[in-house]
Amino acid sequence: MFVDHVTINVKAGNGGNGMVAFRREKYEPNGGPAGGDGGRGGSVVFRVSTGLRTLMDFRYNQKFKADHGQNGGIKGMTGRGAEDRVILVPQGTTLIDDETNMVIADLVDVGDQVVVAQGGRGGRGNVHFATPKNPAPELAENGAPGEERRVRLELKLLADVGLIGFPSVGKSTLLAAITSAKPKIGEYHFTTITPNLGMVKLSDGRDFAVADLPGLIEGAASGIGLGIEFLKHIERTRVLLHLIDVSGFEDRDPYDDFLKINAELNKYDPDLLKRPQIVVATKMDLPDSAENLETLKEKLASDTTLATPPVVMAISSVTHDGLTPLIQKTVEILDQTPAFPVKGVDDLEKMLITDDQPIESEAFEINRDADGTWVLSGAKLERLFQMTNMDHEESTLRFARQLRGMGVDDALREKGAHNGDLVQIDDFTFEFVE
Repeated sequence: MFVDHVTINVKAGNGGNGMVAFRREKYEPNGGPAGGDGGRGGSVVFRVSTGLRTLMDFRYNQKFKADHGQNGGIKGMTGRGAEDRVILVPQGTTLIDDETNMVIADLVDVGDQVVVAQGGRGGRGNVHFATPKNPAPELAENGAPGEERRVRLELKLLADVGLIGFPSVGKSTLLAAITSAKPKIGEYHFTTITPNLGMVKLSDGRDFAVADLPGLIEGAASGIGLGIEFLKHIERTRVLLHLIDVSGFEDRDPYDDFLKINAELNKYDPDLLKRPQIVVATKMDLPDSAENLETLKEKLASDTTLATPPVVMAISSVTHDGLTPLIQKTVEILDQTPAFPVKGVDDLEKMLITDDQPIESEAFEINRDADGTWVLSGAKLERLFQMTNMDHEESTLRFARQLRGMGVDDALREKGAHNGDLVQIDDFTFEFVE
């Protein structure tokens, strides 16, 4: 089964908790704090694998979690960091944040990899909080939570040349004739229901990849037929071979077919029309093909809407007539055509939020439930809360000071909070005290 798009959930590991501990050794009555730091949580990493061709592996396994870091130990021992969770994907996979619809990365080359969910850093042990005023602090941090994201994976085939056209114009037959691929071939529409790839190898050692796409029909860009499912696979191609049946066997106008297919490409993505096209007249072994080809050439030459009339080449995949000139012309155009950027993959320099980077969202928000409870939320505030160990009074007091420093107390007063009102952060509820 060919699977080219899927949505999965990824969760990085939390950092290990820092420890509250003290040296208790003979002849060391005032040993001081000795609680170690927690280990780093594992990150979720996507990496290209040359052994994969589809996203089938993700169809039934859609949740991926990295391990948590180990808690800190006594004698200042740091907990073990967790291994990253590496997820292998095929070449040509684009990763998109499902919530923001922003492209995270475009993994094209062998060895490409990207951290999609950053593991949380380990919490600091009490050895870090000793001061002259408080030489024996009962204070340690919990590990930072790991990032969690919903990621959409879209596979766009890595092909140099794309075969486009109406159903039954001979795309699969051409692919089988010029490559070693063995696509399904039949005398009925939509014989091809998934893209097929093949490699054309020239005698001089050069080669190029060809993608045979399921047949387009009028309205494909609006979701009719199979075309909309696979149009994205020609986004990486540099040259399009536009196959047109000139035999007249199905009583279609070849010139009208040319206009309809290009209209669908324009509706899907106007940039697709910027790619060089070679119009390939197929089934030239049939009786009326030569006459119909001349009519097609005349109409294309007289079409004032075209910037330049496209190159027209005639072939018969059955008798192999015209295949060698077609391949040579395709290679010639490929050598002159650079790669086209994939839509939405222009600004991949965006840095993922890590523990050393500020969180750019609002520090906190205040809302009120129907029962009168004040509810505090916000990425920064919730992060501080999750890293606070409420089992120790000093940690709780430190958290209260952090809230005051962020301006939470003043903001609650401005909203109308009074002494004794309940305030909730996540699943923790406390009283507001003036």
